[in-house]
Amino acid sequence: MSELAGRRAAVAPAKQSLFLVFRIGDERYALQAIDVAEVLPRVPLKPIAKAPAWVAGVFAYRGAVVPVIDLSALTFGRPAQVRTSTRLVLVHYRADETAPAQLLGLILEQATDTLRCHPSQFQPYGLDNRQAPYLGPVREDAQGLLQWVRIADLLDDSVRALLFPAQPLDPALLEERS
Repeated sequence: MSELAGRRAAVAPAKQSLFLVFRIGDERYALQAIDVAEVLPRVPLKPIAKAPAWVAGVFAYRGAVVPVIDLSALTFGRPAQVRTSTRLVLVHYRADETAPAQLLGLILEQATDTLRCHPSQFQPYGLDNRQAPYLGPVREDAQGLLQWVRIADLLDDSVRALLFPAQPLDPALLEERS
């Protein structure tokens, strides 16, 4: 083996990750693609009474009812713009590493691009934003700053209990009450 080939083999390439890039208004954000189950067009949603305004509703997907949140409404208090590029992105949500994954829908504007880069290119931005813990580090490129959205940190305990109750209602119990 030549000396050059030996050096190439000794230096393992940095493991890059794929990210789904989207916008909230004029700002760019990214989800790690490994968290994404499927990207769908917008579909009609059933609203959830008394839920926070950023909980867009639920819909039936392959036999399961999936809750959906509007990330624009969650982050900045205004619903996502209705565009042809606004998508319903299904993600694998886990409250923690030991919990089983559950499907969660996210309404995302302009969710049409991807980026492949090393996760270490995202750097802390110096604020401890306890009101939005899901907003992670940022990456600078020619288009400005891109912020990583961490799926595991999207829901606080009260919203998680609303969208993913520990004990789902038993339809038989509802019939007994009638």
